[in-house]
Amino acid sequence: MKLYVVRHGQTDYNIDNKVCGISNVELTDLGKQQAIKAREQLEDQKIDYIFASPLQRAYDTAKIINEKYHLNIQIDSRVQEINFGQFEGVINNKEFQYYKQNHALHYPQGESLFQVVHRVYSFLEELENKYPDKNILVVCHGGIVRVIHSYFHDMTNEELMTWLPENCCIQSYEKW
Repeated sequence: MKLYVVRHGQTDYNIDNKVCGISNVELTDLGKQQAIKAREQLEDQKIDYIFASPLQRAYDTAKIINEKYHLNIQIDSRVQEINFGQFEGVINNKEFQYYKQNHALHYPQGESLFQVVHRVYSFLEELENKYPDKNILVVCHGGIVRVIHSYFHDMTNEELMTWLPENCCIQSYEKW
């Protein structure tokens, strides 16, 4: 199995340094161009299945990439970004960073990172069991990309919270 993971294209929230978890925001024009570039970079790769977060920025990125493959995009809420609760849409601040550094804390009216890890790891285990010989593309979010990376690579808490690929950067992982 080969797993390709793509973070969605740029949004206005990315530009404005706003916390964007489950907020449903659109891609910018640059975000759409980033998705086209990711499609071009994947051009020589065989993809059997595409999974995407139900949030618009990830789904739209998946649709642009899928223009090459013409597959059914399978929506899976387990790869939806973390629910940041009361911090959704606010400028990244010290209070938000406090919760971000404490993985067992629930963001007020939101989720904890531990909950997100549970749902993402269960998604990955399901892929491994259902599609052991397939090539899979997952289009999701920064927080989810981090969690997926932690599934394959040991990371300290600090590494987990600071490692973040650029929008539409492609990560790949071999069968595990």
